[in-house]
Amino acid sequence: MSKNLTTREEDYSKWYNELVVKADLAENSGVRGCMVIKPYGYAIWEKMQAELDRMFKETGHQNAYFPLFVPKSMFEAEEKNAEGFAKECAIVTHYRLKNDPDNAGKLIVDPNAKLEEELIVRPTSEAIIWSTYKGWIQSYRDLPLLINQWANVVRWEMRTRLFLRTAEFLWQEGHTAHATKAEALEESEKMMNVYADFAENFMAIPVIKGLKTETERFAGAEETYCIEALMQDGKALQAGTSHFLGQNFAKAFDVKFANAEGKQEHVWGTSWGVSTRLMGALVMTHSDDKGLVLPPNLAPIQVVIVPIYKTEEQLNEISAVVNDLSSALRKLNISVKYDNRTNQKPGFKFAEWELKGVPVRIAIGPKDIENRTFEVARRDTLTKEVVSKEGIDTYIKELLQQVQVDLFDKALQYRETHITEVNSFEEFKEVLEDKGGFISAHWDGTAATEEEIKNTTKATIRCIPLNRVDEAGSCILTGNPSVGRVLFAKAY
Repeated sequence: MSKNLTTREEDYSKWYNELVVKADLAENSGVRGCMVIKPYGYAIWEKMQAELDRMFKETGHQNAYFPLFVPKSMFEAEEKNAEGFAKECAIVTHYRLKNDPDNAGKLIVDPNAKLEEELIVRPTSEAIIWSTYKGWIQSYRDLPLLINQWANVVRWEMRTRLFLRTAEFLWQEGHTAHATKAEALEESEKMMNVYADFAENFMAIPVIKGLKTETERFAGAEETYCIEALMQDGKALQAGTSHFLGQNFAKAFDVKFANAEGKQEHVWGTSWGVSTRLMGALVMTHSDDKGLVLPPNLAPIQVVIVPIYKTEEQLNEISAVVNDLSSALRKLNISVKYDNRTNQKPGFKFAEWELKGVPVRIAIGPKDIENRTFEVARRDTLTKEVVSKEGIDTYIKELLQQVQVDLFDKALQYRETHITEVNSFEEFKEVLEDKGGFISAHWDGTAATEEEIKNTTKATIRCIPLNRVDEAGSCILTGNPSVGRVLFAKAY
């Protein structure tokens, strides 16, 4: 079943596109640039959503929902934000269709149904949310205001790829208001750490925490914190961002509060988000030429059981054993699928569940029942062993935990061997071409140099690592003084 997959070495991009479709994660839709997330793909997203939602609530946030449409004048209120998203906006100008008098059965836009004010389909929700906060915040007693929204957004992308870049995508966006700058900065950093925790402990993806340069910063933010991950093809992927907005949106929408002394002040804001792009990161970090490799903490099916039999009597006997095993595993909160389809052979089932990335596969035949054993196969290493029936439930639980750890360690080892320090532009270009990955290099801190490197090599500054060591050096391009290294990479 997975034999038809293009290999990563042949064409990594084609491998990714084929895998997303063949593993039943998503497909292109009848709407340009928009995708259909299929049940198996959505089940993974639901697990992501559930874990993140829990983490948000544990840090004091509440969920709310705001309109999909933003009046154009409201969208324009914060200039930098409006300019930053202007080229990606979808705009509603009319509210009705009518029959075309010249073409029976066809509809045309009713010219008499023009909106008084055009509506932007939200590319991000700062404008609508901050205009709402003006009515919610009066006093310091109303702060901090910690709100999250699960929603869809629209950004009119011209070149799209399933999960990585689509005209419409799903995400969450947090929007918080605080009494002081220090509190807002603390919130921005805290949410970056929540994202890093999720990426590493659930997605098994090691990430680098850092700050974006001014050029790469979110439009309307004073600082953008980010987590950057490295894919198997040596390209970076921004896995989450958290923005310190300063008082920019509070001033644009006149959101003030009376402090303890009764004096009026503008609040301080943050916004932060991750999207279905994480699905792309999950696929590209761990999967192989046979299909998906899913970390157990996010796999919709953690264990699949396949019966090996010739007669109906053997199947019935195996099914009785499987019922007991499934029950024991479910008591340990392990999700189990018993693939007892009679119209497919075991080999087909093995290939299908390999393609779908189920972490552990158990095969049971008449000899296993006789010997009180099971054949247990790991998806990540493609190894299998015969395991005694006694204590199998605990064994499987520990095995899943081990798979989770091993996937992280493997991805970490790949990343660590793909961070290269360079000291000249020639060396920079050579490493970028031959090896890829993160390149640690000195930069003079100017937007002009950043732009020239990007135009020449297609590599961007992914982040200024939070843990970087301050060291004097010379910019790889200009030779001008530099205060420390930053991480460059080609990126999705």
